[in-house]
Amino acid sequence: QVQLVESGGGLVQAGGSLRLSCAASGRTFSVYTMGWFRQAPGKEREFVTSITWSGGSTYYADSVKGRFTISRDNAKNTVYLQMNSLKPEDTAVYYCAADLHGKRYPTLYEYDYWGQGTQVTVSS
Repeated sequence: QVQLVESGGGLVQAGGSLRLSCAASGRTFSVYTMGWFRQAPGKEREFVTSITWSGGSTYYADSVKGRFTISRDNAKNTVYLQMNSLKPEDTAVYYCAADLHGKRYPTLYEYDYWGQGTQVTVSS
């Protein structure tokens, strides 16, 4: 069993920054591919970014490229999402997810565990 706990969400003005954290349980965190997704009201959950176990491969949705950065600290079993230049359209609940099989680019349905989500609200 893996538990994922997100933190760091909140209210920020457009142009501001937030850093989300996702702390994971599990002795083999270092082999997981980790991802961040988000879901706005009335919309489907969408991919934001992911990172492979070594951090060697990262992927970003076009909408966040150049503004968001994913990173991980395997010693702390934690993955981070640094969000800069935030826009009102970034407002959503952000979820972290773990793929225990370490796929390079898992689809939404291939992630095995999900956190409870953290709200990010960007005001204009």
